Amino acid sequence: MGRTSKDKRDVYYRLAKENGWRARSAFKLLQLDKEFQLFQGVTRAVDLCAAPGSWSQVLSQKIGGQGSGHVVAVDLQAMAPLPGVVQIQGDITQLSTAKEIIQHFKGCPADLVVCDGAPDVTGLHDVDEYMQAQLLLAALNIATHVLKPGGCFVAKIFRGRDVTLLYSQLRVFFSSVLCAKPRSSRNSSIEAFAVCQGYDPPEGFIPDLSKPLLDHSYDPDFNQLDGPTRIIVPFVTCGDLSSYDSDRSYPLDLEDGSKYKYTPPTQPPISPPYQEACTLKKKGQLAKEIRPQDCPISRVDTLPQPLVAPQRHSLLAPEMEDNEMSCSP
Repeated sequence: MGRTSKDKRDVYYRLAKENGWRARSAFKLLQLDKEFQLFQGVTRAVDLCAAPGSWSQVLSQKIGGQGSGHVVAVDLQAMAPLPGVVQIQGDITQLSTAKEIIQHFKGCPADLVVCDGAPDVTGLHDVDEYMQAQLLLAALNIATHVLKPGGCFVAKIFRGRDVTLLYSQLRVFFSSVLCAKPRSSRNSSIEAFAVCQGYDPPEGFIPDLSKPLLDHSYDPDFNQLDGPTRIIVPFVTCGDLSSYDSDRSYPLDLEDGSKYKYTPPTQPPISPPYQEACTLKKKGQLAKEIRPQDCPISRVDTLPQPLVAPQRHSLLAPEMEDNEMSCSP
């Protein structure tokens, strides 16, 4: 019953399994490409924070089909293999990861760098927006090492109070920066995607992962972001009203009248955080009820103890106790 209700409430989740995508986020990249032609002329692409691999799937099919396409996927977590995709299990904040990417491209820079990574949200919007901004800057920092001039960079952002400062930082390195909201992204979500085209680093900029992207060690002619510099970035919605609405529930009845059949995930997680709980559940040890006979503590000890009243001394107390004992059966 739970599977059916989950399929019913999210049409893109259901379509992803039916079309063989590892996650519903594949439609986000497909819709971004339809709007901005991201894959046009791209032969080398990098997918940062790639697991579980839905964006790498899209890249391998769109770029790998051109004959000379090459895709490198980077993530801290292990990911199931994909045809035409080279996987690197590494940290995007380390210079060694950037060098390994370039080695797979035989010294050539990448045409496209994408990042769909996001931190584990806490529900505290200010904290979540800050963590997402830092993750985006880490992805941008490694993109400055591997992206060719004129290349494209696409990354997830959380639209918050200070997002315009992030746009300002991106505009320093790219000639065009837009904020895009794919149709498959829920309207209730604050996520969007920064589509940065025309990579053009300022003169004198030297990529360095050990330093922030913007500080006062660079030429002051282009480092003008003292304080919350504000710029207006166009906001684009990808898709039209003919597309599925990600916030709407659709019936499971198919158009041809056939009965709906549940489709399992294309690629289950390799090492999910709930793996230990699944193992305990199979063994019947998850939330196991503790029976009184299994507990070494006696039942008397487990009963709530009443407050001890002050003892009242009386000369008749011993005699009363003897009478009570003699009357007991």
